[in-house]
Parts: sequence; structure tokens; C-alpha cells
Amino acid sequence: MIKNAENIIVGISIGDLNGIGSEVVLKTFEDSRMLELCTPVIFANVKILSFIKKNFTSSVMLHGIDKLDQIVPGKINVYNLWREGIDINLGTNNDKVGEYAIKSFVAATKALKEGIVDVLVTAPINKYNIQSETFKFPGHTDYLDQELEGNALMMMVQDNLRVGLLTDHIPLSEVASHLTEELIERKIQTIKQSLIQDFSINKPKIAVLGLNPHCGDGGVIGKEDDAILKPVLKKIFDKGTLVFGPFPADGFFGSGQYEKYDAIVATYHDQGLIPFKTLSFGKGVNYTAGLNKVRTSPDHGTAYDIAGKDIADYNSFKEAVYLAIDIFRSRNQYEEISKKPLKIKEKQL
Repeated sequence: MIKNAENIIVGISIGDLNGIGSEVVLKTFEDSRMLELCTPVIFANVKILSFIKKNFTSSVMLHGIDKLDQIVPGKINVYNLWREGIDINLGTNNDKVGEYAIKSFVAATKALKEGIVDVLVTAPINKYNIQSETFKFPGHTDYLDQELEGNALMMMVQDNLRVGLLTDHIPLSEVASHLTEELIERKIQTIKQSLIQDFSINKPKIAVLGLNPHCGDGGVIGKEDDAILKPVLKKIFDKGTLVFGPFPADGFFGSGQYEKYDAIVATYHDQGLIPFKTLSFGKGVNYTAGLNKVRTSPDHGTAYDIAGKDIADYNSFKEAVYLAIDIFRSRNQYEEISKKPLKIKEKQL
């Protein structure tokens, strides 16, 4: 059954409490109309958020709950995941604060898996202070890939601009060795399926960027594009997927060529994220495609340098909430349509 908008429950992991996460989360819900779109549930502690709130202009009213069956529509629910106090020093790196960031994220993910919340929006974490004996993941995406069904793929979204990655958080020196036929086919299929079910695009067109400058110039500047990318993309195209490339990455965005496609696939992290963040004007969203649940996040980090100064731009987080809701609706509609048998009227003779 497709949910009414106000009944969509958005789980929010609070991220690094010393960063700008709390600020962008609470400022997002300053606009009371947001509560007509969804019911937020923040996994943290209401007293700590009330303390942090004093550092920036905010009039939001927080509703503390001690159990997840106490969620109230129309309220900014804060699930008291812990009771103890935390030493908060905005703008500083603290390993103890990192522990609570992961505690929030793990609990929110569990609620997502169990269907208590419908979608998950994650505030920024510090990838260094979250590491422990019990959490050894580079970030949110890798943990979600383990906990949720499917194959996680990092996709950056801003309106009709969608940039997916073949490889994400790995050293540049290792990118070429990761570009196998199996990985490329799997990632392209994940992007295609996401465009269909998450963005309601029936016949998506996908462009792939080359690995080397000028796509290797016929092997003069690297052989990976000719030896790996081109034959795999042809194979995928011949099977019916509208995938094109590889294209030289240097002029692809500046020429406006990206506007012809429903998604662009970069071979490595910065190849995709530098042009994306340049074009998205602070409203970009990081979406984890390919999983059986919906997770989004803003496209920025903890921003310690401006934490507590009341100047953090919350637009990316707000867009992350919007996108999570839109994808949730789109998936529900896709599933409803998929369940209906195809009815073909008999031609009357």
C-alpha cells in the first residue's frame, strides 16, 4: 500500500555531534511544511540536541521519545538512544563522539531493516573517528552494503544530473585493477535498475567516462579504455541497455554533453564528484542506489571549521530528505505496477 506523505517516516542518524550535522538537520525542519511531507525520527538524545541548538538560531520544538513505538506524526521526534551526557566541543575531532555517531547510524539502520522507519537520511560522519573493533568500514555505504540486500552503488543526484561511480573510496593507484568486466556489468545494471524504479525512467540512457586522458588515445596513454571498457560496454549495449562511451572526461561536462543522458558513470571518485559538486550548487545529494531500502545523505562532510557558527548551509540535507521521499514513492508505485497483470484487450472480429 502506498503511504500518505505525512506517514512516511524518515529515520535520521545524527552523524558527528561536533560537526554541522545537528545544525543542518534541525534547520531543515524549521519550515513546518516539512512535517506535512514526512515524520522525522532523529536517533540521538533530546537533551544533547537541545544543548547544541543553543549555538545557532533555531526555534524548532523537539519531541523526545524513549521507544520507537512512540513516534508522533507532525513532531520532530528524537529517539533517546542513550541517556548519558557527552562532552560536546563543536569543531573538534573526538573519538568518543565518533562512537556515538556510529551508535546512531547502526540503530537507525536496524530500524530501517525492520520497517520501523521508511527511509534513512544520514548526517555527516568523520571517517577517522568512527573506526573501532566493532566498526571497520570506510563509511556509511560499505556498512549498508553488508546490512541491506542488493549491491550498493554511490550515486550523486541533483535534479536531472545523476553521477554514478564504478569505484568509490579506493586509492587512485588501485582504480585500474578494480575495473573488471564483472564489476562494470554489475554497476551498469544497478544504475539502470535504479533509474527505472527509483526515478521512473523507462528507457534510461547511460554515459560512461573513460579512465585515461582522451580515453587512452588508442593505447598511447593507457590501454584500459580499449582493452576493458569499450568491449564490456558494447557487450552490455548489445544486450539491450542504452549505454554509451567511454567518453573523454575532460570536456564532457563543460561542453554540456552530460545533459543528453539520464546518468553519467565515472570510473573513480573525483572524476565524478568534482564536476558534480561544481554543477550542483550546494544542493547535491548522495544516494546509495542498488539496495532494498532507501538511504540518502548531503554531499558534504562534518565541516568542523564552521560548526556552531550558525552559517552552515542546510540545503543539501533538505534535498536529501526530499529525494528519499521521492524515491520511496517511486519504488512503491513501481512495485504496485509490477504486481498488476498486463491486460490485453482481445480484438473484436
